[in-house]
Amino acid sequence: MDNPMEYPKIASWTEEWGGAVDYVDYVKRNGDMALLVAFSRIFWPRFVEAGGCVLWDRAYEESNFNVWQENLSGDTQRIEATLNQLRVWQVVESEDTDEDWQALEFIAACIAKSWRAALHAEFPDRAFDVRIINSEDGPIVTFSSGAGPVTTDRSENTEV
Repeated sequence: MDNPMEYPKIASWTEEWGGAVDYVDYVKRNGDMALLVAFSRIFWPRFVEAGGCVLWDRAYEESNFNVWQENLSGDTQRIEATLNQLRVWQVVESEDTDEDWQALEFIAACIAKSWRAALHAEFPDRAFDVRIINSEDGPIVTFSSGAGPVTTDRSENTEV
């Protein structure tokens, strides 16, 4: 999936309206302000720095961070990759259909691109590895400090 209009529920809704509407109209009709505000924070997160790590503010809790820091011997990249995870299927209900799997992958790709941009905006001199990990339950978006120099490469880094 590359276009929200390809998702069956949106496509059938627009057909009911005679095709004169699109996915933005769908959000206006079916969403609300609270949903958009929540999604905005998912797509443009805030970050916390702790113990040399950059963490998604939702993932940071001091005592939990300290446990992971000890268990992973202070390995910044492993701590970040462990804590900075968004399991996309936990954000939205989905069915075990090809359309929903494609939609989850589309959403994960959009989140990864947004996170990459948000990290670059907040930490322009630091490199990050933003990736999508495919699991049997669906995609997981995660990030950790990158090992190399800052680049402008926007290609997806997907681990299978």
